[in-house]
Amino acid sequence: MIPVRGYSGATVAVLGLGRSGLSAARALREGGARVLAWDDTPAARERAQAEGFETVDPCRHMADLACLITSPGIPHLYPEPNRVIRAALQAGVPVDNDIGLFFQSLGEGWEMFDRVPKVIAVTGSNGKSTTSALIHHILEYAGRPSQLAGNIGRGVLDIDPLEDGSVVVLELSSYQTELARSLTPDVAVFTNLSPDHLDRHAGHGGYYAAKRRLFAEGGPNRAVVGVDEIEGQFLANQLTHGAADDRVIRVSVAGKLSGPGWHVFAKKGFLAEWRKGRQVANIDLRDIAGLPGAHNHQNACAAYAACRSIGLAPRHIEEGLRSFAGLPHRSQQIAEAGGVRFINDSKATNVDAALKALMAFKNIRWVCGGLMKEGGLEALAPGLENVTKAYVIGREAEGFALGLPGIDAEICTTMARAVTRAMVDAQPGDVVLLAPAAASFDQYDNFELRGDDFTRCVLEGLRG
Repeated sequence: MIPVRGYSGATVAVLGLGRSGLSAARALREGGARVLAWDDTPAARERAQAEGFETVDPCRHMADLACLITSPGIPHLYPEPNRVIRAALQAGVPVDNDIGLFFQSLGEGWEMFDRVPKVIAVTGSNGKSTTSALIHHILEYAGRPSQLAGNIGRGVLDIDPLEDGSVVVLELSSYQTELARSLTPDVAVFTNLSPDHLDRHAGHGGYYAAKRRLFAEGGPNRAVVGVDEIEGQFLANQLTHGAADDRVIRVSVAGKLSGPGWHVFAKKGFLAEWRKGRQVANIDLRDIAGLPGAHNHQNACAAYAACRSIGLAPRHIEEGLRSFAGLPHRSQQIAEAGGVRFINDSKATNVDAALKALMAFKNIRWVCGGLMKEGGLEALAPGLENVTKAYVIGREAEGFALGLPGIDAEICTTMARAVTRAMVDAQPGDVVLLAPAAASFDQYDNFELRGDDFTRCVLEGLRG
């Protein structure tokens, strides 16, 4: 646990008692704060009470609060603030989250270390989980003490106290970066940007601004920036003082990067590192099973750049890349039988992520559908040439299928029927791919449960 500093003897309210909320409450109490815990769900309050926390509505004690800590899923601005947060804003009570508390509380006892610990923070629309896990894996493979936390792994305040030379790798969502009052990573990574969570951020500009805070507020020593979209190009431009400024490492899978700066890019499956106008390393990514497709090559480039920025050698990074097995629900191969591969990419909850999955494979029997997001399905067009047939699930299956003109689409509604029909149709050389391009909430509580159901249906089907 990382005890929260700065609130000893003060009263702090915690709103939302899921994983991050309870973690924050425990860390605040460990740091000497009086914690008032609240969640609108009675079961969540009961769990907090079982740990000895006072569960009272913070609105009744707003005048006594030094701070209000809120969980990521609770709106604090758009589409409209939660009533407790609105009351805090009106009363002038600072609103923060566990990420802000984490950065505020680092540094205790570090003067005794020979090598000061580092924090690498990763944000972006797609690939941030894989990139974060990949950085963590490479560090561990190279013998560097590392912990993975934030949106993946452990709650950020639940990690173990840092040790000499250790690294904390954080995956941070836009919900987290938008609100945290302290953001001071040593290395910040921006993978890419595509439309997502637009209602929460009042549009694409607000979404980008939330991501940008990690760089603008924190002033990281090094920034790794994906520059295949205009937003990344703009961000990299704002962070540099000239073309040769190597505090920014530009990353691309769209083509070769040139100039005197520091660049890491993948072209035709080969990762190249260029610095000061010359190539310093090269890695063949094509046969790495845990990183299929151009989108994973982008993840590999970002992870490589982050690890290089803290001093790892290229050969150690390459060994880590080759030993990476991939993450569950992210281009995860779960079986191969009769020349047919079965890939679970349930994390492809938006059109951009699904397109990346479609571009990574050929001869696809595509299991897709769910709760559609804003923007329609038109952006999937470049990947549809790889689709042999679509098997559409979800309550909106018919509407989803109508958004796929020219594609042989079968309305299946349920996962079980979709997998069964795809397995009946599949031929050697085909890929049965779950890449929904939609949220899961019409049928599942989260994308993990959706991916687990796909896996179960496949394995049961293979057993006959």
